[in-house]
Amino acid sequence: MSEGKKVLIVDDMPDIHWVLSKVLEEGGYQPISASNGREALEKIEKTQPEAILLDIKMPEMDGIDLLKEMKERQWGMPVIILTAFGEIQGAVEAMRLGAHDYLTKPFNNQDVLLRVQKVLKERERQEELDALKSQLGERINLSELIGSSDAIKKVFGQIRCVANTDFTVVLYGETGSGKELVARAIHNLSPRKDKNFVVVDCGSIPEPLLESELFGHEKGAFTGAYSTKEGQFELANKGTIFLDEIGNLPLLMQNKLLRVLQEKCIHRVGGKRDIKINIRVIVAGNERLEDLLTQNRFRRDLYHRLNEFTIEIPPLRERKDDILMLSQHFLELTNKELNKQVKGFTEESIEHLLSYPWPGNIRELKNVVRRAVLLTSDIIEPKHLLLPRNESWYPHAPHGVERLTKDGSPLKGIVRRAVEEVERKAILEVLRRTGGNKSEAARLLKIDYSTMHYKIKQYGIKLFNGTEEE
Repeated sequence: MSEGKKVLIVDDMPDIHWVLSKVLEEGGYQPISASNGREALEKIEKTQPEAILLDIKMPEMDGIDLLKEMKERQWGMPVIILTAFGEIQGAVEAMRLGAHDYLTKPFNNQDVLLRVQKVLKERERQEELDALKSQLGERINLSELIGSSDAIKKVFGQIRCVANTDFTVVLYGETGSGKELVARAIHNLSPRKDKNFVVVDCGSIPEPLLESELFGHEKGAFTGAYSTKEGQFELANKGTIFLDEIGNLPLLMQNKLLRVLQEKCIHRVGGKRDIKINIRVIVAGNERLEDLLTQNRFRRDLYHRLNEFTIEIPPLRERKDDILMLSQHFLELTNKELNKQVKGFTEESIEHLLSYPWPGNIRELKNVVRRAVLLTSDIIEPKHLLLPRNESWYPHAPHGVERLTKDGSPLKGIVRRAVEEVERKAILEVLRRTGGNKSEAARLLKIDYSTMHYKIKQYGIKLFNGTEEE
């Protein structure tokens, strides 16, 4: 991944240049040097480096001014700040201007390579995601499905795979996970994109009105039918119909739906003729159709007719990598909406966001962040999130033993979970003390660096002093 990639070193100290150049060359990178911000601008224009190692204090043009100029020119290459231990405030200012990470001098050579690898990997993931979004088309509103997790990339890939076909698609996902957004994305990428996309919530229509709502009725078909009405299937002709909560359809209506799918025609209530239709069907539910089959709540023949292609939308709690990215996204959107400049989240509020199980998924997260931005004028603290202090998730909940034992787990499982909680909190505390320096934290905890790296990934530990960790 690193071979041949150019990394620009911007520092006025020749010794720093020499050391960093050797470290980068050993890592397979191509180092480029500049002694101040003015020279760096020329090198960036000529060489287009993939990443930049940037000192803050330099003559002629310092690192802060360079970052401002890069922001003005919309140069997006990742920047890692080089700063002395006593100059952390400058690094914080640099992070606000768009720097991706920082290293304190004197730095560990291996840590330099790891940070460079990390920011380059993040850039590659973002470019891949941007490419996916571009391929999905400008008309698709996927703003609430953004993320760089492998789970979301898989969903994007499945959308691309099936969109250009007429396969019936079954979407599985919890409430608020974005099923309608995925269905709309499939439609907007398909040859039917210029025709209607019709949404039907099968759980919200009273049973006596279902047939009329889906297939329409003729004038006089029943009391109150004062005029002929087209049903949702007719309105979706040549386009796509999205049947949400398909498991709520009564068995009799399931039989009629099967007939429509097989014969490609509908029959209005009170009508005397069949009406041919040409539609693409997407269905969704938070219960698996296989489970409904075993409960005799779903027709087997309809199940096999629908089950041509399946997309699973993972719940937010299973893709913690995306929680902070989505939170920042909703923060920025709400700042614009309310004309505010809320800076971000405190470490403690981030811990709450990552610990909470998000039963309402993305929809709930969006509401929580929007409300928090409304309630603060500077930075979001836990008190602004207004999350329920439920013992099953709350990071600082009392009565830990009662919480660990209430689900009837065996002693071995209780002990394992208790150890994991203590271990995670110990790592968090030491990382706070070291300003996010993993090498120093590993030394203090008397573990090797690879173990520290693994534990940080295992526990989903994310941010320290504004620096995003892996």
